[in-house]
Amino acid sequence: MTSKYGERKHKETSSAGEAGKKRRSSRKESYASCVYKVLKQVHPDTGVSSEATGIINSFVSDIFERIAGESSRVAHYNKRSSISSREIQTAVRLLLHRAVPKYSSSKYSSSDLSSTQSHSYCL
Repeated sequence: MTSKYGERKHKETSSAGEAGKKRRSSRKESYASCVYKVLKQVHPDTGVSSEATGIINSFVSDIFERIAGESSRVAHYNKRSSISSREIQTAVRLLLHRAVPKYSSSKYSSSDLSSTQSHSYCL
């Protein structure tokens, strides 16, 4: 059975042991669509392979986990129960102090969140 987009839909099975029936694989979250959208905005005529997308996905996931962990520690040190943009900015400065110039961290540090939301690449 196919949908109108050409994707195959698998029938749900009543038991896992039935022969000849395919089980639906679990969804895996990734940043692949975001990577593709940003690439097309920056370089419209350039493509990206699935292997490169996997490497970028691993990189983004790793950086996200590091920033989340460090911002959690910063919030804990300051006896805060939630993480705000201030803790995240401090965590980025601690983790990426040499890799990211001051320009990039100060570019989005304004208190007006509506201006940064209009520049989001992937939602």
